[in-house]
Amino acid sequence: MQIAEKLRNIRNGGDMTKIITVCGCIGLALIMLSSFLPDKKTESPPAKKTVSVSDTSWFCDETEKRLEEFLSKIEGAGEVQVCITVGTGERCVYASEDRRSKSENRTEEERKYVIIGNGNEKNALVETVEPPEIIGVAVACSGCGSPVVQERIYKAVSAVLGMDTGRIYVTKLGTSTH
Repeated sequence: MQIAEKLRNIRNGGDMTKIITVCGCIGLALIMLSSFLPDKKTESPPAKKTVSVSDTSWFCDETEKRLEEFLSKIEGAGEVQVCITVGTGERCVYASEDRRSKSENRTEEERKYVIIGNGNEKNALVETVEPPEIIGVAVACSGCGSPVVQERIYKAVSAVLGMDTGRIYVTKLGTSTH
């Protein structure tokens, strides 16, 4: 009862501006206090991808298996074994903004990487991830005694992996004696 009476008195007495001012100050104080509270967990961008030796090993194993499967289907190839050598692991290419400025007798170039994230979680934006670079391939197959089959294997490996034949070695698969 007393509260309702006081509210009527304030309304009738013209103290409404005081109430609005007090409420505004309380609202600002609450906003300021909220900046000291910990942030709610927001969805952050994925952590920077690190490439391990096992990733490269997995890439080699999978590529070798797929190539063996494919090459074994070539007429006359017979049993096929493939060994791939890689020079580097996966390589991340980061998004960047390039800027050039030319003056009378000089050109300046500036490259800035695009950074994403908030707070302490800032990372460069990955534009593409390039697979490991294959630097050599050795193929052994039981049908490579024939020059025709050997040539087919060279051409197939070259076409599938997009590499010149100088980095491919093809030989006849020997019989193992255990």
